[in-house]
Amino acid sequence: MAHFLRNTPARLLLAAGLLLAVAPVGSAQRAAGPDRPADFLDPAFHKQRRELLRQAMPAGSVAVLFAAPVRNRANDVDFRYHQSPDLFYLTGYDEPEAVLVLFKEAQTVGGQAGVTEALFVQPRDPQREQWTGRRLGAAGAREQLKLQYTADNKEFAGAGINWTGFNTVLFTDLPADVRDDSTDPADLFSLVATFRQQAGVPADFNPKQAELYRTMQRYGLINAPNIRGYLENLTKQIPALAQDTYVQAYLKATTDAERQKALAARPASRFDNAALNDALDVLRQAKTPEELQHLRKAIRISTVGQQEVMKAVRPDMGEMEIQGLHEYVYRKYGAEFEGYPSIVGAGANGCVLHYIANDKPQVKNDLLLMDCGAEYHGYTADVTRTVPPSGKFSPAQRQIYELVLAAQEAGFAACKPGAEFRDPHKAAEKVIADGLLKLGLIQKPEEVRRYFPHGTSHYLGLDVHDRGTYGPLAAGQVITVEPGIYIPEGSPCDPKWWNIGVRIEDDILITDKGWENLSAEAPRTVADIEKLMAKKSVLENFRLPALK
Repeated sequence: MAHFLRNTPARLLLAAGLLLAVAPVGSAQRAAGPDRPADFLDPAFHKQRRELLRQAMPAGSVAVLFAAPVRNRANDVDFRYHQSPDLFYLTGYDEPEAVLVLFKEAQTVGGQAGVTEALFVQPRDPQREQWTGRRLGAAGAREQLKLQYTADNKEFAGAGINWTGFNTVLFTDLPADVRDDSTDPADLFSLVATFRQQAGVPADFNPKQAELYRTMQRYGLINAPNIRGYLENLTKQIPALAQDTYVQAYLKATTDAERQKALAARPASRFDNAALNDALDVLRQAKTPEELQHLRKAIRISTVGQQEVMKAVRPDMGEMEIQGLHEYVYRKYGAEFEGYPSIVGAGANGCVLHYIANDKPQVKNDLLLMDCGAEYHGYTADVTRTVPPSGKFSPAQRQIYELVLAAQEAGFAACKPGAEFRDPHKAAEKVIADGLLKLGLIQKPEEVRRYFPHGTSHYLGLDVHDRGTYGPLAAGQVITVEPGIYIPEGSPCDPKWWNIGVRIEDDILITDKGWENLSAEAPRTVADIEKLMAKKSVLENFRLPALK
């Protein structure tokens, strides 16, 4: 899935060797009801993650993480619930209306002394469970997820947490645009309100401003020209920043000494919504062996989907039908979700980076871009292949395709421990720039972004654009390598190139010695794609009667 790279260096909070000190754990049943999959991550995995996060917290601090909101689809119908990846990573809990609290030093919570972790969850309710499914409840969460302290969410307000006694209150962005269920005094809306009130979070606390201050402190000296330009643009977009004394003092500084003095005057606050993000970036970017098991399965499912669709696709098929074939394969193998809305775009639609309408009635022989990924137990693949529905590339399609393929090979070669995160992008971009110059599509190298406007890599894991520091590559990280060329109709070039969109994307594990292509099972070369497309698919006989 095309990604726009951050323009900032690494964000580091944890010691370099911290993640290597933990032994791998296995899988175990973790479910609210019977007859569910038996290969969820073991509670010991989530316990390890919580302990590593606590190690990264400063003395005298508390960290708060909320469940994801329930999202309404229409009237009394909600979208299928998907947990906050951070909360899932730390607990394995996959129900709404919950809050996790971690303490650097042991506290007394609900009358229980020595508590370092507390999870408040939605209570058991037989009447509601009959309609919407079984719940773990506090006892189930304690027994199955193995948290030290659990309680019903209605007990959060009276748990006796001494919020004002902490030097620092850490939290990620608080859930916004949350519905208030007036019949539930402990829904997510109420949990957030209780936290803000009891912790004393100022009504005018601006998380974007706090993150901006942190960015200024981190990069205001080492990358002053970019930070200055960034702030100047922001002050034009956000008038309030023009009155922000901290920002203005930095902008008025003309030397490093003056900038250092301005940065040192950052307004003090107990509330920090950036440090927790930094710590989670470090933790989640390095995948453990048990996480890699789930990632490998999600990716393998996705590559099988690509293979079967390549064999089954025909020019008279529609984009939506092709999307359905991918997602049928996912469900057949037990993948609960897609990791992101499937992108299936033919011709001009393939030139739209995040095209998700997928409603072209017939793909005909327009080049077909399929960016699809299965999500298995929370972990998502991200695999893109571009194919000719007729089974044969035209000469123009083949030229652009093979240029993108050469760029991807260059990106692969740059994937090695210690390389900078942008090295695969730089390598791929150079190949594409040189190739477009030779084909006459651009006149100078810097015009390459007209046809290759996105970054080549992003992290992959619980999110399709997963958390990470964007620092040097290291063993255990999984990234994408996904160069592309997109030539919309009307582009300043020979019309024979118009509406050709090509992206080739693979999921790459950084290893001690280099890299491993986890999605290599899906063909990439012109010869291999055309050979596979000539074969019969198990999906070909799936024909439904015509509707009258």
